[in-house]
Amino acid sequence: MQGEAPRNDEFGFHLEEKPDPPFEWREFGLEDWPAFLVFWGLTVIVFLQFFTRYVLNDSFGWTEEAARYFLIGTTFIGGGMVCRRRAHIAVEYLHTRLSRAGSRRLMIVVDVITIAFLAYLGWVGWRMIGMMAPQKMAVIDLSMSWLYSVVFIGIIIMILRTAQSLLHRLQGDSPYPGDI
Repeated sequence: MQGEAPRNDEFGFHLEEKPDPPFEWREFGLEDWPAFLVFWGLTVIVFLQFFTRYVLNDSFGWTEEAARYFLIGTTFIGGGMVCRRRAHIAVEYLHTRLSRAGSRRLMIVVDVITIAFLAYLGWVGWRMIGMMAPQKMAVIDLSMSWLYSVVFIGIIIMILRTAQSLLHRLQGDSPYPGDI
């Protein structure tokens, strides 16, 4: 049939959904535990905000601001987990149309660009920590540099995990079966 897309197995990898593997503790990285704690802290704060606002009809003023900062922490600390699992949202059209070797080279270029972008974000984040030190959070009596420190740490984790991914790709040994 004309115009039919090539089959995925011609390129040595599959895009079909696979059942989840059984749970194993070793799949969790060092950055996963703080990400889980911040996420569950966010969950508790949002529930507390909902409960005090709609049940007690008198919300705590700090819960909205704390929820916002916990969401930022979840995003950046969790980003390291996503980089380690290579689970970022991506457009895979070109990647799936190339040969296995071409796709591997493309992913190496993507990893290098990602590291460069994250390094720039880290540099900006580092500068923001110093610039925001005198600035206090609106309701919580803490310096805004604490929030920017969490962002900076998350970016460093993402750089390290992406560099680890790049190293695996360059060596040709991937911890992910069927990966390029």
